[in-house]
Amino acid sequence: MVLYTSPFPNSFLSVLHSFSWGLIFPCYWLADRLVGSFVPTTYEKRQRADDPCYFHALCIIITTPIYLALLVASLPFALIGFLLWSPLQSARRPYIYSRLKDKNHANGATLLTEWKAAGSGKSFCFGSANVCLLPDSLARFNNVFNTQARAKEIGRRIRNGASRPQIKIYIDSPTNTSISAASFSSLVSPQAGDNRTVNAGIKRTTSMEYKGDNCGSNNGEENREDKGGSGEPHEGEENTCIVRINGEENGHMSDTETDTVNGQARASGPAEPSLEGDADISKTPNHKQKEGDSGSLDSCSASRESLVKVRVGDGTVDQSTVNNKLLYKASIMKKTSVRKKKHTDETFDHEISAFFPANLDFLCLQEVFDKRAAEKLKEQLHHYFEYIVYDVGVYSCHSCCSFKFVNSGLLFASRYPVMDAAYHCYPNGRGMDSLASKGALFLKVQVGSTPQDQRIVGYISCTHLQAIAGDTTVRCEQLDMLQDWLSEFRKSTSSSSTANPEELVAFDVLCGDLNFDNCSSEDKLEQQHSLFTHYKDPCRVGPGEDKPWAIGTLLDPEGLYDEEVCTPDNLQKVLESEEGRKGYLVYPTSKNHSSSQKGRKASLKGNGRRIDYMLYTEEGLYLEWKVEVEEFSFITQLAGLTDHLPVAMRLMVSTGEDDP
Repeated sequence: MVLYTSPFPNSFLSVLHSFSWGLIFPCYWLADRLVGSFVPTTYEKRQRADDPCYFHALCIIITTPIYLALLVASLPFALIGFLLWSPLQSARRPYIYSRLKDKNHANGATLLTEWKAAGSGKSFCFGSANVCLLPDSLARFNNVFNTQARAKEIGRRIRNGASRPQIKIYIDSPTNTSISAASFSSLVSPQAGDNRTVNAGIKRTTSMEYKGDNCGSNNGEENREDKGGSGEPHEGEENTCIVRINGEENGHMSDTETDTVNGQARASGPAEPSLEGDADISKTPNHKQKEGDSGSLDSCSASRESLVKVRVGDGTVDQSTVNNKLLYKASIMKKTSVRKKKHTDETFDHEISAFFPANLDFLCLQEVFDKRAAEKLKEQLHHYFEYIVYDVGVYSCHSCCSFKFVNSGLLFASRYPVMDAAYHCYPNGRGMDSLASKGALFLKVQVGSTPQDQRIVGYISCTHLQAIAGDTTVRCEQLDMLQDWLSEFRKSTSSSSTANPEELVAFDVLCGDLNFDNCSSEDKLEQQHSLFTHYKDPCRVGPGEDKPWAIGTLLDPEGLYDEEVCTPDNLQKVLESEEGRKGYLVYPTSKNHSSSQKGRKASLKGNGRRIDYMLYTEEGLYLEWKVEVEEFSFITQLAGLTDHLPVAMRLMVSTGEDDP
């Protein structure tokens, strides 16, 4: 299948489209600004209340007549542009595939080594987020604004979080393995030439600074020998550090050791500067860095949470690869058996993290509707992801029943090459959703090859369903179509047969904003849909019941700018408590209670509305391999930038001892 690298088949149509949009854009921009000036966010309301010299009403009185006059003047040009733009959409391709040609631009990414399906297996990490990048006037109805600056900052936070080193902590202490969620301290590496094991006390803090030489990722034979000897890291794991903590009998350090560690931490120097300036970011409160805000890894302290494994091991870990060349921000994720003893029956790690997972392989985004914002977001993501599919969808009356003003809002980013891609638009959208070409994006990626030259591939699908509450029938119909399209895409892109497999399928993942949760009584039909018999939800026990550790992903828009939740660290801490979740998450609705959350906290069901899903299936995969969830996390790194919590899942593809 040919991947489309431009929206039109020839340059003439592209130039004509640019000309027509150039005629439309002034009218579009003026209308967006005019409407946006009458839809204030809670941050702007507080700013007016706190500042007696904030003359917002005067500004509106002055600017509104100017906007109206210019809007009227631009209408004739916009009409001409629309008459040219609309028929051109019949020739438009359904997506744009962007591949980074200058790999030096991807300075935050570690070069991937091709997986040869040897050894015990390999893990793949998937992320999904609804980023609410609508035109500014529409985004304000969700209590977010300044779409262009938010797009840039969202991209920066994602790539900075994903490009962190993945540090695995081996705790060499036979008597102390009970590390609480609030008891972590800064780890300081040995100084240059000092190969002693790192000793670290464990105490309450919000940051951990780590220095390492690219964290030992593909840095020589010594590192590879260490990986092979420990038995923990799997083949193909990138950008991974191993640190050993020698604990005393009670798990604490002496006062002398503590003073030494703290002194080294204070002398460790400033953080690595950001690649871009903060001029645009400071314009909105969403992006204002405060003390302890580590969302972009630009502050002097980083969050204590991330997807970094904690292992309890017996063997000695060689620390000779650790030195002082780079300063990284990292934090520790607690293993389930240690971190949450009340869920010891769970087979994988789960947490609320202030960072996107280290070594994030695939990213699926929803609501990237604004085209200028999509370009800014793509530019930032290309610092880490080499392959991006964006501007997905159709416009005008092409291929769908109703007129489409905006695209699907889907965006896909990958560290692995995309082999095939397909898009389908849901034809049954209703209300405001019918104006967007909501649909599903299907992708096939190559993640490696076997010694027998068989390709190792994976399937990833991203979708966004009908949003209007009460449209249960519409969403069920869309889930039916989604299943059919999934099957068709697998069949049309498969080049293998059972007798002569040319490809080995490693995983099949479905993610996106499904706009229903697993606890609301109004969503019973969606909860019982047959999709969940084919795809597994790691957060779900069954229809109507989530696992105790699963939390909602829909934030209450009214509280986005509260001091308690406006930074990744603060939001993480709030969501770790039940009372905090009740104050800042949207909860499942019930027919027996009023729609207002206030005054009925005791009756709230579950841990919030979880409408952003990450599903996987074992059907259709290579029979000799086994796929298991290794980690699942709810992410707060985009605090203040969107009204959804991103989610991430790491899958382990186990191949066994021998090559297939």
